[in-house]
Amino acid sequence: MTTIAYPPKPSRGDRVAVISPSSGLPGLYPLPHELGLRRLREEFGLEPVEYPATRKMGSTPRERADDIHAAFADPEIKAVIASIGGDDQITVLPLLDRELIRANPKPFFGMSDNTNLLAYLYNTGVVGYHGATVMCELGRPGAMHPLTADSLRAALFTSGPYELRPAEHWTDVNREWADPATFDAEPETRPGTGWIWQRADRVVEGRGWGGNLEILSWLLMADREIARDLSEYDGGVLVLETSEELPSATEVFRILRNMGERGLLRRFPALLMGRAKTWSFERPNTPEEGARHAAEQREAVQRALKAYAPDTMAVFDVDLGHTDPQLVLPYGGMIRVDGPARRITVTY
Repeated sequence: MTTIAYPPKPSRGDRVAVISPSSGLPGLYPLPHELGLRRLREEFGLEPVEYPATRKMGSTPRERADDIHAAFADPEIKAVIASIGGDDQITVLPLLDRELIRANPKPFFGMSDNTNLLAYLYNTGVVGYHGATVMCELGRPGAMHPLTADSLRAALFTSGPYELRPAEHWTDVNREWADPATFDAEPETRPGTGWIWQRADRVVEGRGWGGNLEILSWLLMADREIARDLSEYDGGVLVLETSEELPSATEVFRILRNMGERGLLRRFPALLMGRAKTWSFERPNTPEEGARHAAEQREAVQRALKAYAPDTMAVFDVDLGHTDPQLVLPYGGMIRVDGPARRITVTY
């Protein structure tokens, strides 16, 4: 079994790296990026440090790997935060120096395509943090969502248990980042629906692993950062979410089916499934269409569990993915899922 340790935490006043391991979208959309940087300074008391590829669209995998190495190797940098996701971080992984990162462990925050780097850190023995990119969560129009801000603050600065809470209000509808008026007010939200529990008759405590479902499927296809001995994941908590590309229920089922055929699903006695994102600029679903998409996705996950992991406890609609608010989860760190009490507690 891989020995996984929590890296040291930053303190107020420390320097933190802001990098773009995937897409250089800060160069195209500076408004949410600069807002996120300002909040890091003013609300979290940290000094963000950007790197050569942070705002560079079309940067090469080598340039992005160099930024990752520079951020982890610099003793004055106390945490590393992704600006945003993308779709080709998998090409960066072969260029990374595992020993350099292992010798300089730091908290890394990211999600979506950053599932690549989170899985890499897991196999390097370093706990990462799923969530809280600069442009999306820190750069949220109007203000950070209180649940997101509280979760990120706890993950950044504290070590110990933190109880997650269902969102009372949430949204998955975005506005144009290029329009300054977008940032004048907070997004409109809708009432929360709570978590949906399935087979909640036990308590499971284990290390979190997973991330964005589509990115995991790519890692599986490329045979990267997936343990050769699947017993590595025995007793863990599987954390999954889907992206703004709105994968169909059929695609979700097929990915999970293939994970089941590989013997992965049954390794995890608990699953936290993120609230499905149901709206995108390409597919601006109505609330009714979105609810149908989410229900179909949930049914697909349940069908896969029934076939391949019938004893797994599942919690649906946890606010951990591409919807707002977003709770930060420790990747490789401990997660406790208490079915009878209907409570989820993470250890930061």
